[in-house]
Amino acid sequence: MSAPDEDTFEQERGEQEEMDEAGSGEDEGEDMEEERVDGEGERKVYVPGIEPLPAGEELEMDRSAYRMYHECQTGNFDVLKDGEGESREQFPLSMLLCAGTQAETALKNRLLVMRMHNLHGTGKEKEEEESSEEESDEEEEDKKPQMELAMLPHYGGINRVRVTQCGQRSLAALWSEKGQVEIFDLQPQLEAVHSSAAMAAFLQQQKEAPALFSFSGHMSEGFALDWSPKVPGRLVSGDCKKNIHVWEPREGGASWQIDQRPFSSHSKSVEDLQWSPTEATVFASCSVDQSIRVWDIRAPPNSMLSADDAHASDINVISWNRSEPFLLSGGDDGLLKVWDLRQFKTGRPVASFKQHSAPITSVEWNPVDSSVFAASGADDVVSQWDLSVESCDVGARVEGVKDLPPQLLFLHQGQSEVKEVHWHPQAPGVMISTALSGFNVFRTISV
Repeated sequence: MSAPDEDTFEQERGEQEEMDEAGSGEDEGEDMEEERVDGEGERKVYVPGIEPLPAGEELEMDRSAYRMYHECQTGNFDVLKDGEGESREQFPLSMLLCAGTQAETALKNRLLVMRMHNLHGTGKEKEEEESSEEESDEEEEDKKPQMELAMLPHYGGINRVRVTQCGQRSLAALWSEKGQVEIFDLQPQLEAVHSSAAMAAFLQQQKEAPALFSFSGHMSEGFALDWSPKVPGRLVSGDCKKNIHVWEPREGGASWQIDQRPFSSHSKSVEDLQWSPTEATVFASCSVDQSIRVWDIRAPPNSMLSADDAHASDINVISWNRSEPFLLSGGDDGLLKVWDLRQFKTGRPVASFKQHSAPITSVEWNPVDSSVFAASGADDVVSQWDLSVESCDVGARVEGVKDLPPQLLFLHQGQSEVKEVHWHPQAPGVMISTALSGFNVFRTISV
């Protein structure tokens, strides 16, 4: 993934920035209920990947399909939980993100902590719009979204970032292009984005900060990384040479012991890892070798459950459902597959969807609704799905659309080369997606 130019970061450093609210004709969201009328009065719906746009036509964002929409720019990321409460649905919203860059030169890379706040919805309720006068310039200014950004220099591109809470500390694990996995304490950056005085002190430190801990035993770079949700500080990392290492926290989370005997049954690069949300010693992996494996760290390193031909091509990403025994996978074949771990030995998924027209780049189950998940693809589309939908055949109700999966809720567009998508764990329905063209923060009317 590329990153913004250094000049972009220098302009943002230490300042409270306003994020541009979407409104351009390049951004577009498709609720699967929305229709358009062509010149002859025939009602049709445009579905990405099924047919190209007619010559001379452009997509325009339908703001009524979103409850909230904002955008800004940076690299790969993860969501930091904050102390603002759970199940937040009232606007304005706030959130904390941790991101890493892959700049053109090693010296230009940054580890970023962002605080986005004053995030309002896309508009007023219809009744309010009809009964109230236009907002004053001052009221509009008060509703502009804000962002504080604390950047830490990092030598080398950051392939992936994953964050966790370990005791009172927020930690970020990074896969670096240098072939190292590093852990950083985010406390200085978190203090900076919440206090102008702390930000001023933070900006005086312009040098690269040392990692809290680093590991070079992989002997190659990688992408796969995940913190355990059951054991604070426990980490698993996988590299491009098929090896997986489990990290055990020591000294109260200030150091880690790493088993030098890797889990190495994959024959090619390990692309993603996911700890079980219910079993502290169990994790899953997926690989370029087209297999998905489920491991137990108490068993010998090469003992596991395996689906050897889970996809017909590289498997890029997986996500473990938080409350149901389901694993979600996405591959270079553009397929999304749902696996019931109770039937995993059969090697057959319980559901398979082919809506994306390019490799899947990210998948994630909704943290509060076990039937809903999201995915992103190299076709520049973010999709939302609901497995609980069975009888409501959307494709049959909308003329001009054939074989549209009834489980498909929403297609979000407007970004270029979407890399990663996450649900916000404390704001139900809110999603964050990142791409070469920057971040989108949104909530659709479908979830």
